[in-house]
Amino acid sequence: MNGWPTQDAQRPLPGVPGYRVARVIGEGGMSTVYLGTQLSLGREVAIKVMRPEALADEVSRRRFENEARTIARLEHPHIVGIHEVGRTDDGLPWYAMPHLARGHVGQRDLTADPQRVREILRALLSALAFAHARGVIHRDVKAENVLFDEADRPLLADFGIALRRGHGTRVTMTGLAVGSTAYMAPEQARGQQVDHRADLYSVGVLAWEMLTGELPYKADDALSMAIQHAQNPIPKLPPALRHWQKFFDRAMAKSPRKRFADAAQMLEALDRVPVHQRSRGPDPRELLARMRARLRRVTRPAWVAVALVLAAAIGLGMHGRSPSEAGPAAAGRTAGPASAADGSESDASAGAPAGTHTPGDAPGDMLAAAPLSTADRLLEQARAQVEAGRLAAPAGDNAGETLLEAARADPTHPQLAGTATRVSDALRDATVRAIARDRASDLDLLLRTAARVQATGVVPDAARASWRTRVGEAIESRAEAALTRVDRAAALRMADAAGAAGLPDATVRQLRARAERLPDLQGRDPGNLDGMKVLEGTARPLAAYLRPVTRSEYARFAETTGREPSLCRERASLLRMVSPRDWTRPGFDQGDGDPVVCVSVADVEAYAQWFGRRDGHRYRLPTAAEAAGLPATGGRALSEWRADCAADCAKRRAAGASFRSGEASRTLDADRGYDDVGFRLVREL
Repeated sequence: MNGWPTQDAQRPLPGVPGYRVARVIGEGGMSTVYLGTQLSLGREVAIKVMRPEALADEVSRRRFENEARTIARLEHPHIVGIHEVGRTDDGLPWYAMPHLARGHVGQRDLTADPQRVREILRALLSALAFAHARGVIHRDVKAENVLFDEADRPLLADFGIALRRGHGTRVTMTGLAVGSTAYMAPEQARGQQVDHRADLYSVGVLAWEMLTGELPYKADDALSMAIQHAQNPIPKLPPALRHWQKFFDRAMAKSPRKRFADAAQMLEALDRVPVHQRSRGPDPRELLARMRARLRRVTRPAWVAVALVLAAAIGLGMHGRSPSEAGPAAAGRTAGPASAADGSESDASAGAPAGTHTPGDAPGDMLAAAPLSTADRLLEQARAQVEAGRLAAPAGDNAGETLLEAARADPTHPQLAGTATRVSDALRDATVRAIARDRASDLDLLLRTAARVQATGVVPDAARASWRTRVGEAIESRAEAALTRVDRAAALRMADAAGAAGLPDATVRQLRARAERLPDLQGRDPGNLDGMKVLEGTARPLAAYLRPVTRSEYARFAETTGREPSLCRERASLLRMVSPRDWTRPGFDQGDGDPVVCVSVADVEAYAQWFGRRDGHRYRLPTAAEAAGLPATGGRALSEWRADCAADCAKRRAAGASFRSGEASRTLDADRGYDDVGFRLVREL
């Protein structure tokens, strides 16, 4: 991994087990990045090691390691992954990740390549949609955190880690907010709580920088920069980029409510930004096709004259251009797009890029009235239908059907592959929008049309690969969102879409299996399920917390309700009678994040009722069967209370071996707490 300012630090290299550390390649406010080699695989890696001064206590170290593990679970083609997490010989946390030596996006001039800007933005929004669906907010999207791998793919780095690095206005302001002020959302600059829309604001700033070559706001220090983001109006783009202004007005809105709702919606808006192209005149190959019939109808002297004109046109059209660059002239717009039932534009009949130039008096326009072959006419009609947004509907007048007719009329036509690419790309973009909008009827029609177009064999491999990649990413992202929301119907629709889109069988089977395991909530809102797991095979839909209730969480309950601590009993002893213990003093050291112990079943039930009143859901202890498969308590081994009763519920089951008992299940008095028994809750959905 690379992309940060480096400096020659005269300090001993850390000892990292399993790695050979070579040198410093990056410096940050809280960490140092080293180039190293993973000895077991012989591959170069970047090793990020926390600075000793940044870790004041064990809690901070544990937090860093937990965040690193969170990033490691974000397996996405456009997110920098983590190979391994550990501690140095000196006890400092570290994690290893790929070494990306091709630099970051801030080191590239993309002002003359808006298509590459779009590709990078699509990759970033795909990565953020994936992370946001899992409750992870980046909080520091910026040019230095968008790196490139050996295949020149953009990857988003440093997920979930708030590092203060950089210089000038691109630094994190200690005590003010987390993130780099040059890209910081207004609410983030004010130190307020942020959600995923802060990441989308930062993407907007980065998009502005890539397109214009400079940041939208400029200041000499971090504080002034933060104030501009919070107060200054969104600047206006230069005339050549004015067609992007509507996109930025929403992406960089001061209020999160006025921004895009999520990454999928922002991607949809990106695809609607017109693609402005310079006029290149008609394609010489198209002129040749038009002339075939014309030349057969003229006398020899006229044939010679026309040939001279044609030669001149070809010489002008092909000068300095490769055949792959000479695209067909765009047909003028004809009719407007069809409308969906709700009055909005339908994705099955919309989505063509706007702004394509129609030549005026370029060389060869004098031949526009020449008779055309059937394939010529159909290909022109297909291009016009793409421009008009008629991709898969209405029946009998859409680009997909017309392209199929052209392929049957002349499968060797020189313009067939180029037109097929345009149709495939337009279908791809419309399909992605239909997925984001969850428009099932449009999506079904678009997928069926795309399958028929690709089955002709005339769509070039690059266009087919682009269609599969973009549509596949959109389906998987939407499926993950449906799984997170416990929306079984939507998840099943995405599994069906994956099959219709021709995604790999293994992917389709996995999506369907995960969807079918979801409970059917029949339209009920499950609420926020962060940190929870939806249980399978239960009589009633349930979600269980992945960890026990902590001391700090229980402390808020006890303080709010004034509940007195229960007696904590481990075993009878004279010492315990002299110095009684409870959840505040269990007899051993605990941190705020450790599981609370020494609570009775009555305490647990009171906590569950109090917790439920806060968000309107019903919580309770799980039964032993419901809790099967949940992860064990981290740190000190503890048993957990279960709802299973014994002896008229005067006794309850405690499941799991603890540091005091190796039994997998015990029956304990319910009216006491125990220093080796904690609890976690389930929510009824």
